Amino acid sequence: MSVPILRSLPDLRAAVAGWKAAGESVGVVPTMGALHDGHLSLVRAAKAGCDRVIVTIFVNPKQFNSAEDLANYPRTETEDARKLAPLAVDAVYVPDGETMYPPGFATTVSVAGLTDVLCGAMRPGHFDGVATVVTKLFTQTRADRAYFGEKDYQQVQVVTRLARDLDLGVTVVPCPTIREEDGLAMSSRNLLLSDRARVWAPELHRAMEEMAEGLLAGGCASDLRSQAVARLERAGFTKVEYLDLRACEDLRLLERPEVPARLLAAAWLAGVRLIDNIAVG
Repeated sequence: MSVPILRSLPDLRAAVAGWKAAGESVGVVPTMGALHDGHLSLVRAAKAGCDRVIVTIFVNPKQFNSAEDLANYPRTETEDARKLAPLAVDAVYVPDGETMYPPGFATTVSVAGLTDVLCGAMRPGHFDGVATVVTKLFTQTRADRAYFGEKDYQQVQVVTRLARDLDLGVTVVPCPTIREEDGLAMSSRNLLLSDRARVWAPELHRAMEEMAEGLLAGGCASDLRSQAVARLERAGFTKVEYLDLRACEDLRLLERPEVPARLLAAAWLAGVRLIDNIAVG
């Protein structure tokens, strides 16, 4: 079994036009490839909720802050197609850079507020790149629903807001984070970890769970954060960019989970940036 791979926008539009004419709903799963079980869980959710499913694979240069990071990002199209084949997706859309950003491209989509903190503060311009490419993918695929993993919780919030603000006619469907047996959140970047770093990587999730327990016991985030950072440093993490308790609704910083809240973290281990988040309460 093989999956139909579409590389041109006219081919994608022709396929979608036929589905829409038949009254079928379209779901899209935007990815940058290097697919893992987390991505596949999004595809299954899309298959359950839509008549037709498109998986997009595009390593978006506009959301990288480092040319080296962009160059090192895993590219595994053949393996990705093999993983998608049993799920019977209706199309895999793999545009090239010129299709997405043709000569003279001059438009940027920005979402204010939600992008000023966490990854947005640490990676200037990152969410402008995300918002721009996602807006293009939504309009190109004419999707009714779009499926995103909650591992990138801030991204989910940003994409949900832009779809609502711009009346794009697409419902963003958040899906739970999928984890390895040892608790590490599945991520394409995990492929970049050395064997030794992979052993220590789950300490990020463990430190967050311990911090969440402390918060639910009445502790304050600033004190518990110091303890968690010390634990991560002992495990070999070289930098903790943030480990924050934030309100789910607007990502404002909290000391205690007095409203629905999440712990969000970004930390470096052996040259690889890992992110994670968990609900508190």
